[in-house]
Amino acid sequence: MGGRAGNRRLEILQTLAAMLQQPKGEKITTAALAGRLEVSEAALYRHFASKAQMYEGLIEFIESSLFSTINRIAADETSGLRQTELIVALLLGFADKNPGLTRVLVGDVLVNEDDRLQARINQLLDRVEASLRQALRLAASGTELDGAADVATLANLLLAYAQGRWLQFVKSGFSRSPTAQWPAQWPRLQAACLIQTTPASQLQQ
Repeated sequence: MGGRAGNRRLEILQTLAAMLQQPKGEKITTAALAGRLEVSEAALYRHFASKAQMYEGLIEFIESSLFSTINRIAADETSGLRQTELIVALLLGFADKNPGLTRVLVGDVLVNEDDRLQARINQLLDRVEASLRQALRLAASGTELDGAADVATLANLLLAYAQGRWLQFVKSGFSRSPTAQWPAQWPRLQAACLIQTTPASQLQQ
């Protein structure tokens, strides 16, 4: 019984995510979701107390997917700069593979939903930013990054870059892939922002 219930919950979440992949599709209501699944709305509420709880299920999936990989990156990679690169690449690649979930990440489908959902997304992004700071601190502890570098500012900049690519992806109707220019953009980000040099004002005359 528990297994069947778990499978039905997963089917509901997968269907919701699929509906979110249609940026100009029907409004996401429990009635529309039930219709797609060919069940009654009452059947949905046997598995989820509300639509907000369904979105929470999607957010939990996003968290689990991202942080299982981020933790593996931290465990496997000794280079802080390489960790940083892989985390940002993960953020872009996850969005590319999961268009519907990217709409959850940028919050456009949460506008008229329970405020706690956006709060959950904000917490998730704070955790991602903390992971970037940790990777950058590792880079700064070696020779990859100036030890005086402002890792908090750099981590925030890289997260903002990823969020900007997510937003372009969603606003373009998923036509502008967030990973399309990544191979060319990462070296520029690295050169401009991450490899710190002594400011001209501090150079000896």
